[in-house]
Amino acid sequence: MTSRDRKTATTIDRREAVKALALLPFAFSFDLSVAQRERAAQVFAKANLAPEYVPKFFTRSEWSTVRMLADYIIPRDERSGSATDAKVPEYMDFLLSDKDASDSSKIAMRGGLGWLDLESEERFGTPFVRSTDAQRRQVLDDIAWPAKARPELSHGVAFFGRFRDLTAAGFFSSEMGWKDVRYIGNTFVRTWTGCPPEANAKLGVTPDVMKTRVPVE
Repeated sequence: MTSRDRKTATTIDRREAVKALALLPFAFSFDLSVAQRERAAQVFAKANLAPEYVPKFFTRSEWSTVRMLADYIIPRDERSGSATDAKVPEYMDFLLSDKDASDSSKIAMRGGLGWLDLESEERFGTPFVRSTDAQRRQVLDDIAWPAKARPELSHGVAFFGRFRDLTAAGFFSSEMGWKDVRYIGNTFVRTWTGCPPEANAKLGVTPDVMKTRVPVE
């Protein structure tokens, strides 16, 4: 098979994925219950992942897209690492390869990634990961804000919103994520001195307001 034939076959596969996606009434729900996500997060946190993780659900090309897209949503900054540093793509793969993952969730993910590549190819002649950073951001800016998005991009808007939620769920259920929000649960507090001044300032309250008691009718 020539490189042109491979490209044509890949494009057809992506189009078929998007076509299947359109037939699902709740295609972008990522029908994954809270209990399923929590169980996956607990098991995944204890999993010993090989340095070169081999995805069980995602294809090689999808894996590259997932990793790049997740890092656009949660990039590395001065406070913590990125989504891939927190192994969010591995979490997604673990969740979607689970025996309890629904077929609609799998088609929704695969179809959404296919849509992203097709949109990039139609605009720029290259799939998402091989487009330039400016080109990728152009596509993402067009689907990241539902109220501003054009109607013909509704599939992309729905997919990106769900993917963003799943990325956040994976990141903030990881050790890196809860350290990022400075969660210190299960820690004994010997003396409670009230909320830090900066927290009160952010909420627009004062210590006196916090002490006010609301009478019970």
